[in-house]
Amino acid sequence: MRARRGVVLAAALLATACAPVPSSAPPIGGDSAVRPGPAEATVLPREAQEPTAGQDCTASLRPSRPLPAPGAMPSGSTMRRIAERGQLVVGVDQNTYLMGFRDPFTGELQGFDVDLAREVARSLLGDPTKVRFRVLNSDQRLPALETGEVDVVVRTMTITCERWRRVNFSTSYYEAGQRVLVPKDSGVTGLTALSGRKVCATTGSSSLAHVRAHPSGPVPVAVPNWTDCLVMLQQGQVDAISTDDTILAGFAAQDPYTEVVGPRLTTESYGIGVAKGADDLTRFVNGVLERVRADGTWARIHRKWLGDPPAPPAPEYRD
Repeated sequence: MRARRGVVLAAALLATACAPVPSSAPPIGGDSAVRPGPAEATVLPREAQEPTAGQDCTASLRPSRPLPAPGAMPSGSTMRRIAERGQLVVGVDQNTYLMGFRDPFTGELQGFDVDLAREVARSLLGDPTKVRFRVLNSDQRLPALETGEVDVVVRTMTITCERWRRVNFSTSYYEAGQRVLVPKDSGVTGLTALSGRKVCATTGSSSLAHVRAHPSGPVPVAVPNWTDCLVMLQQGQVDAISTDDTILAGFAAQDPYTEVVGPRLTTESYGIGVAKGADDLTRFVNGVLERVRADGTWARIHRKWLGDPPAPPAPEYRD
């Protein structure tokens, strides 16, 4: 069993083998008993209260109809500016298997979120390949929109009231729920069984906020990327990972000696992030989402990456 888990760990580490080793990393080899971990891994204090508990901020801006055709974006609009540039710049993940990840054989970004981003490019530019991807970690998503580094973010980003104060969101394009991933032989049945034990999530994620606030008292460990959590779990540096079940399903597919346990702790509605004030682009993206729901594209993408599709989330509008 231990040897087989070592093979899985080696495969996970291979994906980051080409990255430079930070000077602050612990020593490797020799007589040291210290297991190397992400240089930015941080054990955080708990928070007393769940942020924005009970609030629903999933309603977005109603799309203008009909949806402008490629090559006919309104003069002076955000979409016209993007069309004149010739590429849609999209913030995505490269570390979340099935949702946004880099294929180790081709080097290409793939996944549910990546395919959805290409549909926005198809509607705006007439070509789903006219996309320039910017790889972001969880903590970089909002700043990338605020500084104009990207036009949109499609990266398993949960719509929250707090985030709405900084950026715009589309309507929900996927409904997930936070659960827990543990080794199969752990005996852990959910987050309530992890009192005083280390639970990993990424910096800036709503998952981390929920772990910090959970009444059972887990010890939150924050890392830059979700794959850091998986490696730390495999090395025994944390006891569990807690985040959306879509992300955990990808981990379980990569490491068959882990399992997803416990009930859903939350409902997480994913939205496409847009810069604050870019209401025209927000409405356009919502029009694209209406198209992909109606013409079967959403179901096709879901079937490709996540299996048999449920009904897509129904849009909610605030105007």
